[in-house]
Amino acid sequence: MKFWLFKTEPDVFSIDTLASSPGKIAPWEGVRGYGARNYLRDEIKKKDLILFYHSSCKPPHVAGLAEVVKEGYPDHFAFDKKHKYYDPKSDPQKPTWFMVDVKFKEKFSRPISLEELRSHGQLKGMVLLQPGGRLSIQPVSEEHFHYICKLAGAKSLPG
Repeated sequence: MKFWLFKTEPDVFSIDTLASSPGKIAPWEGVRGYGARNYLRDEIKKKDLILFYHSSCKPPHVAGLAEVVKEGYPDHFAFDKKHKYYDPKSDPQKPTWFMVDVKFKEKFSRPISLEELRSHGQLKGMVLLQPGGRLSIQPVSEEHFHYICKLAGAKSLPG
């Protein structure tokens, strides 16, 4: 099992949106960066755990937990001319973009802000806190993942 941080803008897709999705499951669609795409396509596996991060809001914060329930598969929205994630260069025979399905696990009763994350020396080295750590999908060490879950008082602590 691996641990990840997935960034999303809460006015586009929030932890509450995921929680209210049918079966509390939704595709993580629309990733259009190659680094994040490579994680979706090659490394993220079923049962991997996700820190659900709200970005482009005040304050940016870790909002809760999700779990991968379906491994990487072609992002079919890239082929739909009417969809906002349409990419005319993506070929269904050789797809460029991938997505995974994620399932809601928990919304933190106490979101952990980016500022608070930065204040904890125990999180030194976390990709999110590094200059240039802008990827929408980032690996997280098991130690950092557990530490953040404890900070948030997570009810569904893994392992």
